[in-house]
Amino acid sequence: MSYQGIIHRYKQFLPISEKTPIVTLNEGNTPLIYSSYLSKIIGNGYRVYLKFEGVNPTGSFKDRGMTVAISKALEEKATAVMCASTGNTSASAAAYAAKAGLCCFVLIPNGHIALGKLSQAMIHGAEVLAVEGNFDDALKLVREITSEYPITLVNSLNPYRIEGQKTGSFEICDELNQAPDFHAIPVGNAGNITAYWKGYQEYFSHGKINFLPKMLGFQAEGAAPIVRGYPIANPQTIATAIRIGNPASWEQAEKARNESGGLIEMVSDQEIISAYQQLASKDGIFAEPASCASVAGIIKLSLQGYFKKNKPKKESPTIVCVLTGHGLKDPDCALQTIGKPKVVVAEKKAILKEIGY
Repeated sequence: MSYQGIIHRYKQFLPISEKTPIVTLNEGNTPLIYSSYLSKIIGNGYRVYLKFEGVNPTGSFKDRGMTVAISKALEEKATAVMCASTGNTSASAAAYAAKAGLCCFVLIPNGHIALGKLSQAMIHGAEVLAVEGNFDDALKLVREITSEYPITLVNSLNPYRIEGQKTGSFEICDELNQAPDFHAIPVGNAGNITAYWKGYQEYFSHGKINFLPKMLGFQAEGAAPIVRGYPIANPQTIATAIRIGNPASWEQAEKARNESGGLIEMVSDQEIISAYQQLASKDGIFAEPASCASVAGIIKLSLQGYFKKNKPKKESPTIVCVLTGHGLKDPDCALQTIGKPKVVVAEKKAILKEIGY
């Protein structure tokens, strides 16, 4: 039988019954790509893998949670869903709501959403409203509205979102035939680090793996409330997907860090862009800037000697970096950081001169 999405594949681990109408775009089953380049940088015998969530149907990991959240909303006879979003959630919610025949309302922070993501939400038919405020302001409004009106909230505060997103950890373990030793992940609203840790714990409790990874979360320096220990009123970073000053899953993220013996640190925009460019030029993977916080993070930790100091007693320990979204989500960032093509006259001689022949 052909692949039919994460609910079909991992139904035994999900809150799905025979009464649940499954809404799927065949999400999941994303590639786990070995990076010889990053493995060499980290050194000490480590093997680094990249879980590229950018090849999900709407281009981000959000589809894993949305298939479950929308399916359950439909089961519960919802007619409308709503979310606050820096981009990826809105794209995913709009697409799955369209598939389910539900109305979708989206609040975004005005002027702080990548064009690729905004266009997705709009083309799928969502009612998109740009709020004069940041993501945290938008989420506060969504929580109030969905508590007062018959509209289902589909941000990661919705527990079904976490249930779907945890399947990423199942796929990693199934492919490696074990858990990774370290799991690196960007942290914005903190639902994903919460979900992956939940998934690893469930696989461990079912005997699918015999050890748990250390969770390594990375926030952007200008939007690092968990690292700093207090909410950021006006978060700033080029990585728009994690430009969040007061994460909804803050407590759960700290729990994942503490229980796994891992850490949550911050990386600068410069470190994020450097990782962004290296992924594209060395590994051939175009991930959005926020995705690259995980890669920037392990490079930073490596320079500090973290992986050498904490190396497991085995021949080839593994690190998995989650790349949460596709680079085409934010094409403007690529052009701003790399530059635009050089214009030449349409003559062979001129072209050969430019390319060094």
